[in-house]
Amino acid sequence: MIICKHCLISGRVQGVVFRATTARRALELSVTGYAKNLPDGRVEVLACGEPAAVDALCEWLRRGPPTARVSDVVIRDVECIDVPGVFAIS
Repeated sequence: MIICKHCLISGRVQGVVFRATTARRALELSVTGYAKNLPDGRVEVLACGEPAAVDALCEWLRRGPPTARVSDVVIRDVECIDVPGVFAIS
């Protein structure tokens, strides 16, 4: 079974290699999707894959890399439509 979760991460999450380390962690977990910076300073992540792997990535997002300071993570389940085949950074 494949699930998808949409995540919005707030705090000091831009300019601290958050997207690159998220992509690396997603690759380790075989999770597809994307991570992108938003104009308001948050990072948006779409995570798709096996439930345990997606949950593990979402848990990691609550900490992020050592250089980040995550203050909030909003996660919601989304329908798996047009699931990307890789984890992209934009």
